[in-house]
Amino acid sequence: MAEAIRLNPAYSFELESKLNFFKDSSQLEAIFDALRKAGMTDKTSPTVADKPSIAVLPFDNMSGDPKQEYFSDGMTEQIISSLAKVPQILVIARNSSFTYRGKPVKVQQVGKELGVRYVLEGSVQKSGDRVRITAQLIDAKTGNHIWSEHYDRDVKDIFALQDEITMKIITAIQVELTAGEEARVTARGTENRQAYDKYMKALKCVQRITRETVHEARKELDEAIALDPSWSMPYGFLSWTHLMDLWFSWSTSPSQSMQKAEELSQKAISLGGGSDAYAHSHLCQLYLMKKQHVKAVAERKRAIELGPNLFRAYLHLGHALIFSGRPDEAISFLETAMRLNPLPDSYIYLQFGVAYRDLGQYEKAITAGKKGLTISPDNMFLHLVLATTYSMADREKEARAEAAEVLRINPMFSVEFFSKVVPYKNKADRDRVVNAMRKAGLK
Repeated sequence: MAEAIRLNPAYSFELESKLNFFKDSSQLEAIFDALRKAGMTDKTSPTVADKPSIAVLPFDNMSGDPKQEYFSDGMTEQIISSLAKVPQILVIARNSSFTYRGKPVKVQQVGKELGVRYVLEGSVQKSGDRVRITAQLIDAKTGNHIWSEHYDRDVKDIFALQDEITMKIITAIQVELTAGEEARVTARGTENRQAYDKYMKALKCVQRITRETVHEARKELDEAIALDPSWSMPYGFLSWTHLMDLWFSWSTSPSQSMQKAEELSQKAISLGGGSDAYAHSHLCQLYLMKKQHVKAVAERKRAIELGPNLFRAYLHLGHALIFSGRPDEAISFLETAMRLNPLPDSYIYLQFGVAYRDLGQYEKAITAGKKGLTISPDNMFLHLVLATTYSMADREKEARAEAAEVLRINPMFSVEFFSKVVPYKNKADRDRVVNAMRKAGLK
């Protein structure tokens, strides 16, 4: 495999599929499985957008104290969030840009792998009430510096500093904003330094999502709100922690968690003047859980209007459209989510798998499911999508093998329980999936 890639660096699963002459498509899947075992990965670089595109790499923590990393990470995330509100540019999600943390990579490599023209690098040194920040915007095609600046400010001015850096970047890449767009981009922050510190620590807590990290983030956010009840951002983030309790079945009272998440999202929207894209995105998830599909789709579309580069808004809109019986429309939104987050986790492949399965495009669904499993081999939902897809395609042996994987991961899996909670709008769509599960051997 190493020799094949050396001889042809463009060699990929996409290229192999174009060279496929097999009558039986399952033979191509067997070849794909063999190539994956040999070490081949999906590494086709995305095409650079036809509008200014940028990746913000995690700012280096120069304080000498690893415990201060939350502050430099938070600074990076806030700049990404501000840029993501600008419709005239393409901004890579932090999920992809943070994969380069601590790695000695060249800017040209980052530009190629993420499909962007510009890369922002920087460093943060926090000492007491002072913060020193350096930032440089680089042309990923030439490696030349376009703009660089050093700042030495009081921590209480951090939001104004984030706005200043964001606007310098927008100006440097020659994007002009309307007055309304500029108002949305500039942060509505807090003057309470302790509240800001708590919020940044909460962001750091959930870089790896577990029950413990989510609940630790909730503790920090509760304290941030107590310090500044008028600041909108912690409310939206706190709503997300209750959504995670629902999603991962950590809640002892799902109805109370759902009510709490909705109240907090509405509070974030109210305090933020209706401009909190994340809060609208959370409401979409809640309405989908309640099977209020029209409201779910409307909230997600509003989230995209407010955050045109918010990859999760596109991802979850695709999710909502799938369960609304519109998987054909979902595909384009999932593709946009992938473009904004070109180094994704397995969740997006799960959504592609469900959409293609429900469209009857079984080979594409299988390919998506297997891609997801290369990232998360024990993801029960990916095995479930493969089991139902193989079942619908009358490939009984593979369907039963995937069903066995579902039961290995969750021996208590119940088709009856699944049929009650899966949020399909159309009963016929739900019944088709449930019948495929039973045909694969699940009960």
